Amino acid sequence: MWFRSHTSTYTHIIICLFLLVLLASLASGTACRQQKAEKTEQVTAPAAYDEARGEMVKDQIQARGITDPRVIAAMLKVRRELFVPVEYRQLAYGDMPLPIGEDQTISQPYIVALMTARLDLSGDLKVLEIGTGSGYQAAVLAEIAKEVYTIEIVESLGKRAEDLLRTLGYSNIKVKIGDGYEGWPEYAPFDRIIVTCAPTAIPQPLIDQLADGGLMVIPVGTAESQYLYRVRKHAGKVETEEIIPVRFVPLTGPHAG
Repeated sequence: MWFRSHTSTYTHIIICLFLLVLLASLASGTACRQQKAEKTEQVTAPAAYDEARGEMVKDQIQARGITDPRVIAAMLKVRRELFVPVEYRQLAYGDMPLPIGEDQTISQPYIVALMTARLDLSGDLKVLEIGTGSGYQAAVLAEIAKEVYTIEIVESLGKRAEDLLRTLGYSNIKVKIGDGYEGWPEYAPFDRIIVTCAPTAIPQPLIDQLADGGLMVIPVGTAESQYLYRVRKHAGKVETEEIIPVRFVPLTGPHAG
């Protein structure tokens, strides 16, 4: 009796262990399949996204007066859905910014197009971007400009963007993790500078690193009031042109205040 009882107990234990191993294996397989599905989605362009991207360019960008063919072509080509978290991809072509983690956002498509258009880009220019974020704006710039240097202070975002941009084949983009306020003096001067986060005043290092005859597009202000400006540097002097009121995340870092 004692032997049978314990044998039964051991049998139950073995069965339980087998079930636990089986459940762990199934869970692991599910996770692997999910990761594989997400990776597959990154390299497959669903027709619905292509259609939505075309409608976005027509209704949100061209309808608002942006007609630069280089900007239009870049906005049609770059797949915005790849630069937002999976849970927001169905909203990727909406007329709105979207969260990308770390309290940061990807800008509204119209703002990306507007800032790019105001830079007056061409294929022989070197551009500095402050605030890599998702990497979307850098990709749009890289479709037009010769070289793009982009700085992100949040390491996780910068590395994620760098990996994605490399996967997508952008060999003319260089990413740095660091304080954007200081610019990137090693590669200065820059023909164009674009800032995608708002300082309370235009950083002097960026003015110093802007080439003579160069342009900078930058939001400036506080959380309550910001304006987008185009800055032109000519013969060492700086001229500013107010574009529109905007709302960007603030520039962060030791000098941001």
